[in-house]
Amino acid sequence: MEQFIEISAKLFAISAVRYFVLAGIPFFLFYKLLHSKFSKSKIQGRLASKKDFIREVFYSMLSTVIMSVIAFAVLFTPLKGYTLIYTDINSFGLWYIGVSVFLALVIHDTYFYWMHRLLHHPKIFRYTHLVHHKSVNPSPWASYSFHFFEAITEGLVLVVIAMVLPMHPISITSFVIVAFMINVYGHLGYEIMPKWFRHSWLFEVSNSSVYHNLHHSKFKGNYGLYFRVWDRMMKTEHPDYVKEYDRIQARRFGIQEEKERIAA
Repeated sequence: MEQFIEISAKLFAISAVRYFVLAGIPFFLFYKLLHSKFSKSKIQGRLASKKDFIREVFYSMLSTVIMSVIAFAVLFTPLKGYTLIYTDINSFGLWYIGVSVFLALVIHDTYFYWMHRLLHHPKIFRYTHLVHHKSVNPSPWASYSFHFFEAITEGLVLVVIAMVLPMHPISITSFVIVAFMINVYGHLGYEIMPKWFRHSWLFEVSNSSVYHNLHHSKFKGNYGLYFRVWDRMMKTEHPDYVKEYDRIQARRFGIQEEKERIAA
């Protein structure tokens, strides 16, 4: 028990620092320091309140505790013997680190899509996922803002990945960091993708901040976490997504103003 408390506390401390750094820096830049500079990138016109931010941080810390316990179970209990975690980096080669992180994201996206749709079932939603959807106008602080039971289902993806995919501790750490950074971007409340993204193949397969923000404001559609693939396959992508994305980008880059100037 003493080892459990000590290691779990360390995992929590590391995760909490990661949360406040990776969510806090974008929040400070976009919502405080450079708010006026990025005003045209804001997806929703209104601003969330301080009360919203406090609630998001509180539930995110609760989720961090739960995920730290799950990480402890995967890495430091007999459960590890049932996983494919390895420690000799030469077992698969250095090149595999990047590949395994990408594959982990693909697995996570699939896991999340179906879990997310389940959480939106009318008989389940108000008891779990409603906590996350209280952030109708999400900020970076909402990235881990989950109900207790949702935090467990979110964290269990690490168990799934560790059991089906060979992962080095470096891969696990990289996956967790990359996943959280993408999650922060999805909840940023601002669209920051460059103009070229819209006409690239990445736009056809990847989510954007507008994509997930639309899910928060409309409460349905756009269930994917990283990619558009499952939503498009299952026809659950919100029909207004591309139009809304184009509207935000046109405002950001002055596309409409330029068309009107040329026409004049």
